[in-house]
Amino acid sequence: MSDSVALSDPDAKAKLKLGLFSYPVLQSADILLYQYVPGSFAYAQITIRRATHVPVGHDQAQHLEFARENAKNFNTAHGHFFCEPQTIISPANRVMSLRDPRVKMSKSHEDPKSRLLLNDDAGTIQLKIKAALTDSINGLSYNPIERPGVSNLLALMSHMDSDHRSVEQIISEGQYLSMRAFKEEVAATLIKGLTDIRAGYDYYMSASQARYLQEVAAAGIEAARLKAERTMTPV
Repeated sequence: MSDSVALSDPDAKAKLKLGLFSYPVLQSADILLYQYVPGSFAYAQITIRRATHVPVGHDQAQHLEFARENAKNFNTAHGHFFCEPQTIISPANRVMSLRDPRVKMSKSHEDPKSRLLLNDDAGTIQLKIKAALTDSINGLSYNPIERPGVSNLLALMSHMDSDHRSVEQIISEGQYLSMRAFKEEVAATLIKGLTDIRAGYDYYMSASQARYLQEVAAAGIEAARLKAERTMTPV
């Protein structure tokens, strides 16, 4: 919706979904739930810690600010109880669409080639990167405004590079690559970086692991119940 839209406009009202208002509240509750250290759970062998820092992308930063305000307001009214969570912005905070690199990559986009899935196989990744929108300018350079497509691929390659090369290093080493050759290197880097993730996904989603996933879900329900009880009882 535009900034000047009137809420009396029926088209504007139609775009107002419950999730627009409830999501920040639910996210805040999920974060503030983690306030005590109840010890290790025998099944999961983990210890619950206070949510002091939360990694988010730029589009989630305002929601975390809302959670922090909730904690601050409660503490002001009732004494210090909630930890006020701090924001951690991931280096890969905004991955752009492969087909329209001026908008954020989204799993809801109508074009499946616009996004990468963690369980995409090697052939699918190659096809998606090959079809990624770039430009006809020679050489590599990072400029999200003038060269959004190339810049997006450079960022993706840097994030997934096994040698942890920066965008500048990738540009320096691949300055004379053709766009086709550059895309092939991007695809190879992504395939390598996602191999273990894809293998793990395939393993745990296999029929043989169905019972294990059910047990993990049950353990998670119990862990969430205990955390909620330990936080909400004193509240």
